[in-house]
Amino acid sequence: MNGRKISEEKFSDTGYSYTLSLISGKYKPIILYCLMEYEPVRFNEMRRYLGNAADKTLSQTLKELERDGLINRKMYPEIPPKVEYILTKRGHSLMKVLDQLCTWGTENRPIE
Repeated sequence: MNGRKISEEKFSDTGYSYTLSLISGKYKPIILYCLMEYEPVRFNEMRRYLGNAADKTLSQTLKELERDGLINRKMYPEIPPKVEYILTKRGHSLMKVLDQLCTWGTENRPIE
């Protein structure tokens, strides 16, 4: 027991809350996993990987991940435009956490 009272605490002040704020959402964890496995990844490759994500949703999610410093967007001066996404150093450090989720899922997945 740590002696603290729940009435004096706020979940939003925890590191866990902060981490969840970075990876929560329908596509963020999937995008991060995709980049961990296949980087660099182009926008259209990502869209195909996700299956049914609307372009606007994917674009917005990628912008949020970039804003949070987890991914980098590299645009090449070509016609048509070529854009690739990769994990930043900060993004790579988060992969340790997501990799543990993968391990847990593999070890605890029901066998059919």
